[in-house]
Amino acid sequence: MSGSDLILDRMMSLHPKVIDLTMDRVHRLLAKLGHPERRLPPVIHIAGTNGKGSTAAFCASMLQETGLRVGLFTSPHIFDFSERIRINGAMISEQAVVDFVNEHYALIVSIQPSFFEITFVMAMHHFASHNCTYAIIETGLGGRLDATNVVLPLLSIITNIGLDHQQFLGQSIAEIAGEKAGIIKKNIPVF
Repeated sequence: MSGSDLILDRMMSLHPKVIDLTMDRVHRLLAKLGHPERRLPPVIHIAGTNGKGSTAAFCASMLQETGLRVGLFTSPHIFDFSERIRINGAMISEQAVVDFVNEHYALIVSIQPSFFEITFVMAMHHFASHNCTYAIIETGLGGRLDATNVVLPLLSIITNIGLDHQQFLGQSIAEIAGEKAGIIKKNIPVF
């Protein structure tokens, strides 16, 4: 078993057994890390039911082709955890994942964030530490109470809306759309 597999097992063992959609844990983690999300470059924040991962990849690719240094945060991963956190297409290194979790393990244990929250905070730290020019951030679950909703984007994108995560987001398209629309910020363009 590799070092990152052991770390992922540690992260998953801390994952709450019940999903609690609040922003408190992610705010506390980011505050203890000196608010890396506030040191990010312009952010494009993407929510939706289907197509948000592809849209995020397209945006990252277009910006990267202009010579910019682009951080991309997506989930879930397909083959390897490191797929979730990329800079100009290069996945976060196994050592960077191991170092982040080991360095902040006591904090993670004390706050008890979800696996997604740990991963998102790791991405914010990684992008801020590597001086990205842009960051493309895909929501995980919904939008309004998603851990990623702490970012102040340059623009927001909402892809198509369908019936997903109904136990958390609502029973109708309108309710789910309302949750996804939670990423919309005052005076920030939305597509």
